[in-house]
Amino acid sequence: MTRAQIVGDIALDRATYDAMVEHARSDFPYEVCGLLAGRDGELRGHYPIPNAARSMTYYTMDSRELLAAMRDMDDRDTELLAIYHSHTHTEAFPSPTDVELAFYPEAVYLIVSLQEPGAPVIRGFDIVDGRVTERRVLVDGEEAPGGVR
Repeated sequence: MTRAQIVGDIALDRATYDAMVEHARSDFPYEVCGLLAGRDGELRGHYPIPNAARSMTYYTMDSRELLAAMRDMDDRDTELLAIYHSHTHTEAFPSPTDVELAFYPEAVYLIVSLQEPGAPVIRGFDIVDGRVTERRVLVDGEEAPGGVR
């Protein structure tokens, strides 16, 4: 994995971006979810986590896989940088449920939209105390398709 910075803008390398999109497509029409980890804002790990809810409208991370990812982050001296999930039929913007369940204010929330299957969109957000603020997503230094609106 190429190292990338997640500070201010959300910087992803092409391999991580592509892996997130592929993960989103892998269980369509159901939502998928996962984590990105790093150190000092530098991306160092991608953890696809099964959606235990297997739902088209929300996600619940599989508790065993989530625990294993968190332990691995601890073993590697990394921390949670971002939480991602897919929206299979709606835009890449936090739903009321996403906002309500945003329990990690220090993490960036990334949403992969497959609303237009041939043109996936990844957008990033800070969700703190119910307030949503969009952050620019960069892929190898260039703005991701369908970015900040």
